[in-house]
Formats: sequence, structure tokens, C-alpha cells
Amino acid sequence: MLGKKLGMARIFDPDGLSVPVTVVEAGPCWVIQRKTVERDGYCAVQLGFGEKTKQINKPEGGHFKKHGVPAARVVKEMRVAGETEMKPGDVLSVSMFKEGDRVDITGVSKGKGFQGVVKRYGFRGGRSSRGSMFHRAPGSIGASADPSRVLKNTRMPGRMGGKRATKRNLLVVKVDGDRNVLLVKGDVPGPRGGHLVVEKSARSET
Repeated sequence: MLGKKLGMARIFDPDGLSVPVTVVEAGPCWVIQRKTVERDGYCAVQLGFGEKTKQINKPEGGHFKKHGVPAARVVKEMRVAGETEMKPGDVLSVSMFKEGDRVDITGVSKGKGFQGVVKRYGFRGGRSSRGSMFHRAPGSIGASADPSRVLKNTRMPGRMGGKRATKRNLLVVKVDGDRNVLLVKGDVPGPRGGHLVVEKSARSET
């Protein structure tokens, strides 16, 4: 299921405890294309989310027209295990989830630009006292004689965030089928308005 992050809120459980939730607009998604082992070498379903009315080029328009579906703003391909009964034109709604389900949500984390090691990796840094001259610096990054180089994956300043991230095994607190809204306990990657992929958690099935 494809969706969009609307923001965060809180609700109260029957015991009166505050529960922080993320509001996710989940669907409706329509099946654009179905891929099979015989034709494509693997099984997958191409999903679309959010109708697109402008800036549709001819290849995109032809692809959507061929399968008889409206132009989608977001298109993603989802692998499926074995053959599936879904076919182009089918619509997936938030009703496929129910309260108490566990889901994995994937998005792109917020980009924070170029950051130092204290913010990026939680380094302690040096003393804050006057004259220390070692406050938020990374410190030594390699030996001189052996190996005479900086080792790969050394934690150093650099670009932070803006990467694909997944939060797993999140609890579905509430499903609002009328507004296509899913309330999930806790936070999910990305800013408000960021697009998400919502899947039923594999951990809950084992």
C-alpha cells in the first residue's frame, strides 16, 4: 500500500493514557500493471497513488492508458510471493488493515544537510572549558605508520538524512475507512507530505 504522511497527533486509549500516533493517508491505490514469471521473470505488482493531472508525458500517458487506469502521481513496484489475483484496474483501500495489525513503513528520512560528528553520530566531543581547543572536533581518524590511511566507514562529518529508512513492527491503532486514514503508534520516517510504503509486518506473521 502506498500512502502519504499527514503529520502527528495523539489519541487517548480506554485507560485514559495518551498515545502518540502518526496520521497516514493510505490509499486508495490502483493496480497499474501485473508482472509475471513467464513474461518478466519475476512476480510483482505496480501500484499508483494520487491522481496526476498535469505534466504527463507521452510515454507515461501511454502506459496508464494501455492498462486503463488514471495517471498516478506516485508509481511503485511491489514484489509479491508467487502469483497474485490482482489485475490492472483493481483498487486497494485502507480496509485491508485492521486495528491491532503490525506494519512496516518505509519513507525517505528528513535531510539535515552537512553535519558534524556530534550531531551525526552522537560523539561526546571535548571539554567545554576555556582554552580546550577541542570542543566538537572528530579527533584522530587513523594511525600514521600502520595502516597509513583512513579506514573505510570511519565516522566523520558528512551529509545527514535524506535516505531510505524503514520503521518496523509498528502498531495500527485506528483505521478510518471513510477518510482513507491509518493511525500508527509512534513516528515514521520523513516530513509531512512525504510519500510512504506501508506493508504488513513479516515479524507479526512468524
